Amino acid sequence: MTHPAAQRRLPPFLRRYVLDFETRIDRAVLELAETTPDGARVLDAGAGECRHAGFFKGRRYVGVDLACGDALWDYKRLSAVADLAHLPFAAETFDAALNIVTLEHVREPLAVLQEIARVLRPGGRLLLAAPQEWEIHQAPHDYYRYTRYGVRYLLERAGFGSVCVLPAGGFFRLLSRRLLNALGFFHGFWFVLATVFVAPPALVLPLLDGLDRERNFTLGYICTARRLS
Repeated sequence: MTHPAAQRRLPPFLRRYVLDFETRIDRAVLELAETTPDGARVLDAGAGECRHAGFFKGRRYVGVDLACGDALWDYKRLSAVADLAHLPFAAETFDAALNIVTLEHVREPLAVLQEIARVLRPGGRLLLAAPQEWEIHQAPHDYYRYTRYGVRYLLERAGFGSVCVLPAGGFFRLLSRRLLNALGFFHGFWFVLATVFVAPPALVLPLLDGLDRERNFTLGYICTARRLS
């Protein structure tokens, strides 16, 4: 996450450029929503403040969370407060599901993915976003980071097929975010001075991201999969 003060001062187009991982996630959620029929049931497993609910107008959106991740969040919009490893729904209830930057916060990630698979109908789609290079957040409920191989292994073990795991940027986008993270160590005059030195390279570095073809250095992954029959 970048420094909140820096985020607020950025115009929307620049915020999307800097917060590339979040922008990619929103695009993936929008794509899932647009290809999900009206009236379909959609589970947001780890919904937090249900910020994705607006994407699914005309669908039956159900947000579930344990509601303990961030003390400052408003969890009133949740449909249910529940452990994701023990969802309060019958098998094959949902047509699609989201699990967005949540898998790092659960103690038993395989059990959670198996439970999502259980409540999805055969062929039901899952959109998953998981971090690889990310700072500790929502402490103490922050347990894991994932490689592309780990995410694929967990999804396939949980009963998903057609697994696609895409890195959200490479080394230079990661380095850009780390520079912006550094602003969090400065305050007042020193924050302004640090911004003068940090902002220019942080904004230029993403332009070099095409040099990293292997994407072994990445903030995280956006994954899609389907529940096997």
